[in-house]
Amino acid sequence: MSTVKTGADHVGAPVEEHSISDMRMKRRVLAGGSIGQFIEFYDFTLYGLSAVVLAQLFFPGTSALAGLLATFATFGVAFLVRPLGGLFFGQLGDKIGRRKVLFITLLSIGGATALIGLLPTYATIGAAAPALLVLCRMVQGFSAGGESVGAPAFVFEHAPINRRGLWLNLTLAATALPSVFGGTLILILSSSMSSESFMAWGWRIPFLIALPMAFFGLWIRSKTEESEEFKQVLVKESTKEYSPIRQAFAENKLRMLQVIFVMGLTAMGFYFLSGFFVSYIQTAGSLSREQSLMSNAAAMLLYALLLPIGGLIGDKVGRKPMLIVGAAALAVLAIPCFMLVTSGSLALAIAGQLLFVIPLCIYGGGAYTFFVEIFTTRTRFTSAAISYNVAYAIFGGSAPFIGTALVAQTGVSAAPGYYMAAAALIVFLLLTLTKVPETHRRIG
Repeated sequence: MSTVKTGADHVGAPVEEHSISDMRMKRRVLAGGSIGQFIEFYDFTLYGLSAVVLAQLFFPGTSALAGLLATFATFGVAFLVRPLGGLFFGQLGDKIGRRKVLFITLLSIGGATALIGLLPTYATIGAAAPALLVLCRMVQGFSAGGESVGAPAFVFEHAPINRRGLWLNLTLAATALPSVFGGTLILILSSSMSSESFMAWGWRIPFLIALPMAFFGLWIRSKTEESEEFKQVLVKESTKEYSPIRQAFAENKLRMLQVIFVMGLTAMGFYFLSGFFVSYIQTAGSLSREQSLMSNAAAMLLYALLLPIGGLIGDKVGRKPMLIVGAAALAVLAIPCFMLVTSGSLALAIAGQLLFVIPLCIYGGGAYTFFVEIFTTRTRFTSAAISYNVAYAIFGGSAPFIGTALVAQTGVSAAPGYYMAAAALIVFLLLTLTKVPETHRRIG
């Protein structure tokens, strides 16, 4: 059988030989991981893109601000249960395999999102409507606790050692495309029908298509296999009693804490960009829904293009330099970016979001590989899932709510930018003054 040789780009690096069929399977893993990330973040991003509409339909009878705060509080509920999902699916993935768990998580997320599109509103069933919305969000969050880490871990374990950053960031770049796709779809729907029709049933269409997308992702994943690295661990650990959760906390307490802070900054930045800016530009920047969707789609498209470049650079220079430079840039640029976003000018709103994307992608060029590379194979899924999802619960899920509340309390439209800058400064100090390890090319 013909083979393809993939060598590392420095002297003394191991040379890997893979059959053509093996490389095809690995590319399917990359495709399956990317599709899963797209669907997971489509479901989460769609809620943020639809926040203003959902506030009117599920939280009426209050002020527009109170309804939006209630909607973003429901947004945050999904993040509160993500650590539980990460704990459950993480230990399951370390014991029975990543692939099996990823089938369950993808189907659950797609199903819960489609159910949101079928929910009766407050006008039909009263208080039961927001209660059911919260329940669907909890199912989304619990499942995403496994999907959000399982897919990157699965891709990581199949990636060439000298291209881990590129492969991981290609996978994570798919998390930006849902905003482009979802925002464009909402824009088309809202522009092609009357406001009454869109509020009555048009808003449901983007939610309903999540289920067929999930089935497509399952079909791709059905053609993949576990990595040889994980198979060896599975055989070794199957001969004795093994608790991934106990091992994770015994071996990785400090590393998990480091990941919480490192990934907390990406969580905050990403959900400001994807889950907050669309409504923020409308309420604090006084632009229309169409203008806010268009400007945010441009920013998310740039994010999808730049993030793999950040990963590729991280493969050359290491993870830690990307983290340090990215955190410093976010600390400096966050406030000016938020001021531009709320300027009331469409051109400046686009410029502010595009400028915000650049340091996020520099930071992501290190962070998205670091959070799985720092852990060993035997406890990778569990350790990464717990720390990643705690970070996203504390810093990501709360970002839209805190951002909205800060504007309301201070009257300063750029107040969320000060919050973002302070967080970036804290992480910068953590990276430079403490022993956060360099994980580049770590084996094991």
